[in-house]
Amino acid sequence: MSVADMSTPNRSATYRGLVQKKRLMLGGFVILLLLSLLLDLALGPASYSLGDVMHALFRPDSAALQTRVVLWEIRLPVALMALAVGAALSLAGAQMQTILNNPLASPFTLGISAAASFGAALGLAFGLKLFPAAAEYMVPLNAFLMALLSALLIHVLSLRRGVSAETIVLLGIALVFTFNALLALAQYFASEQAVAAVVFWTMGSLTKATWPKLGVVCLVILVTLPVFARRAWALTALRLGDDKAASFGVDVRRLRFQTLILVSLLAAFPVAFVGSIGFVGLVGPHIARMLIGEDQRFFLPASMLAGALMLSASSVVSKTLIPGAIFPIGVVTSLIGMPFFISLILGSKKNAW
Repeated sequence: MSVADMSTPNRSATYRGLVQKKRLMLGGFVILLLLSLLLDLALGPASYSLGDVMHALFRPDSAALQTRVVLWEIRLPVALMALAVGAALSLAGAQMQTILNNPLASPFTLGISAAASFGAALGLAFGLKLFPAAAEYMVPLNAFLMALLSALLIHVLSLRRGVSAETIVLLGIALVFTFNALLALAQYFASEQAVAAVVFWTMGSLTKATWPKLGVVCLVILVTLPVFARRAWALTALRLGDDKAASFGVDVRRLRFQTLILVSLLAAFPVAFVGSIGFVGLVGPHIARMLIGEDQRFFLPASMLAGALMLSASSVVSKTLIPGAIFPIGVVTSLIGMPFFISLILGSKKNAW
């Protein structure tokens, strides 16, 4: 038996060990996520023990009426919305980093979230319908169309020769400032009541989450995730570079275009419902990448779990900073994500991604 033949079983065992390790990590994410969810449900102006929460969730008929109403009608939609929005934004960030080959890419840092916020503000402040055929869904559709426009602009410019990762980041920052200025201009001309509604998007808050809104965000995830899962191999190959991926038969330009449309969906609807929440789409994928690696079969679920855990934990923190008060979730995620963002910028100067 040759040395190559003897090494084959060892390679197979090593691969199975790595796969098992990644599965255990995913299981660890799920356990932490469930614990964070229970804490999120337990904490608030009226605090409950974890035992009371479990009892109200699994045996609601025998729970106290007040506890049942608070948990099922008020806190559970908010807590689950934190998981869904975190998963959606982190999935969007993971795919933007993949197709743009940029470690700093995310819906927030590249201006897609700011564009979605501006689109939502146009509907809230002035009743402007960018898609008149579906007036009843004015706000989320406005957000989606503006997010798509921003994503397509980034995609077109990323195809130009000589455009580096740093240039794309600078372009995204320019888009953030541009749409924030347009958002401020919309607030200036809007009525006082409309300004109050627009401020909700700029700060980010989960408090207005409802079961129907949660259903829409979950539907967007369920529509986009199978598409990404089917393209897992092509997206993994794309991380090797455009030429290498093309040699494997991947239509790089088409893959990027389709992914950007789906990313716009994932970024726009959460923003339309809970406002602008920053850095989840940046931090979540990097945590997943450090623990799991680039294999999209594991990287995608890990990114979603990491983003959901980050936003759920931020929701818990927002309730504990000041007793009896709930901080806007967008403020908390920005305070948590900014140091991570700075470390990525400094690290990118020293190491190639």
